[in-house]
Amino acid sequence: MTDARHPEFEKRKALANQIRDACLNEGFFYDPTVKNSGVDEKIVDATYAQSKAFFKLPAEVKKSIDISKSDNFRGYMGLLTENNDPANKGDYHEAFNLGLDPSLRPDAAETDSDESKLRHGGNLWPAAQDWSQADEFKSTTLDYYKEVLELGEKLFPLFALALDLPETFFDDKIRNPAAIMRLLFYPALSEDDADELMPGIGAHTDFECFTILRQDDVQALQVSNREGKWIDAKCIPNTFVINIGDQFARWTNDIFVSTRHRVLPARARDRYSIPFFFGCDHDVVMDPIPTCVSADRPNKYEVMTAGDYVHMRLSDIYAAGVAKKEE
Repeated sequence: MTDARHPEFEKRKALANQIRDACLNEGFFYDPTVKNSGVDEKIVDATYAQSKAFFKLPAEVKKSIDISKSDNFRGYMGLLTENNDPANKGDYHEAFNLGLDPSLRPDAAETDSDESKLRHGGNLWPAAQDWSQADEFKSTTLDYYKEVLELGEKLFPLFALALDLPETFFDDKIRNPAAIMRLLFYPALSEDDADELMPGIGAHTDFECFTILRQDDVQALQVSNREGKWIDAKCIPNTFVINIGDQFARWTNDIFVSTRHRVLPARARDRYSIPFFFGCDHDVVMDPIPTCVSADRPNKYEVMTAGDYVHMRLSDIYAAGVAKKEE
């Protein structure tokens, strides 16, 4: 993403205009907008390798860091423990969730207010005595997290320009961002086992400002277009897919589009992906952005903090999935 920090304002503004067009119309974008992202491809490959090794571990090792042991939605999630559409049986994938690690921003937890429902805190990691690769898994995963965190920080000034704001508008709102990363594993299902009520992930919108997704070459991601038809978000090698989330949609009073998307069941081959959900600091109040409201376009949404909004959505999704599993 060479032009993101180009010394010439016109170059940065031109890239921002491309992003604005995508955000107004589709809510998803990738090449050429995120070409030359700066993320080390060796780290991407190493993270995929570690993800595959983790999900092959015995169930008891993975469950030792089960999300039920976290009060902050961190750790391992088994099949069908998440459900984005209550009409479904559940989402057919496994996941490992992590957030902003204390090793990257040591003072992050201290910035949480007493009223914040979503908080920073330690991640859950496999123990070395349970898995010989535990230390390598942690270091590699955090290397990837750091690289994509930096990519996300490059995007915020472009989003600001796209909204006719100063490039620095978001700087004081992402000092300790609620950036949640997931390693996702979609086991392949045969035609006989496939069930339309068990998608890879049910139709949903993401919760944070935007998502930076790395997907493998197993086609399964679909996006709903303006006519409500599902279209494939094709896999392009060495490319990140960026999509707008609900925080930006609410903050921009629906100027930016938070687009529904889903993941079909994996067929023939297992599928892996790594979404990185980039939100602002927990305590940021999402008052409507000044360039996005007017007398003719009053604010549509209840004003709340970014952390409270994401906590509300995560609680609904994960609780629904657990309830379905227990029935």
